[in-house]
Amino acid sequence: MILELAGFGIITGFISGFFGVGGGMILVPILLLVGYVMKEAVAISIMQMVFSSIYGSFLNSKYAQNVVKDGIVIGAGGFVGGLQSGYIVTNVSNEFLQYLFIAILIFSILRIFYSPAIHDCERREHSKVTLFLIGSFIGIIAMSIGVGGSILLTPILVGFMKYDLKSATALGLFFVIFSSIAGFVSISMHGQMLYLEGAVVGMASLVGVYFGIKIKHLVQATSYKKYILILNVIILIAMLYKTI
Repeated sequence: MILELAGFGIITGFISGFFGVGGGMILVPILLLVGYVMKEAVAISIMQMVFSSIYGSFLNSKYAQNVVKDGIVIGAGGFVGGLQSGYIVTNVSNEFLQYLFIAILIFSILRIFYSPAIHDCERREHSKVTLFLIGSFIGIIAMSIGVGGSILLTPILVGFMKYDLKSATALGLFFVIFSSIAGFVSISMHGQMLYLEGAVVGMASLVGVYFGIKIKHLVQATSYKKYILILNVIILIAMLYKTI
């Protein structure tokens, strides 16, 4: 299974780099389809995100320096929220986590669909308290279902906070650093982490991240929005198939 996990890691890494996500939104459904249960898939996904988010944010830094200020505040909130995820994963059912994943996918699809890829108006400054609370809420939810949080953060940034889509996905991947490390610590403390499988997928994902980010910056913003919507719809179908 090691070679298969490495292959999943490369695919997940490319998705992570290109779409600015932690990778869990693609990795969790794949792992469910090949036989892992939800809590195992969440554990592997979270460890993979630590690898891909740090490397991806390093590669993104020269393209999206303007998002770092907000990203640190939102990320700090995500870290605090992510620390609570181990308690949630331990005390709720696999089925509840899967339905929560599906609900978040539907929200993301609708919010991105009705938001422009590039905003004409100037982005407003938001209070640090607001950014921190947004990060905390996303960290709790995202780490509990094995995603980095950008699946929730990106539609909020684009739809309500007037970020351009590419900047939002860069900030989303930066946010994943904080939330995934907190999730890793929390899941490990509760005895739910699969270290070997997570390390294999995480190391392999670095290859995909590199190429994903390179290609992302060659794509026009309007086309990029379509690709994000297509990805989310495909994952939603896979999750509905597995769950229902």
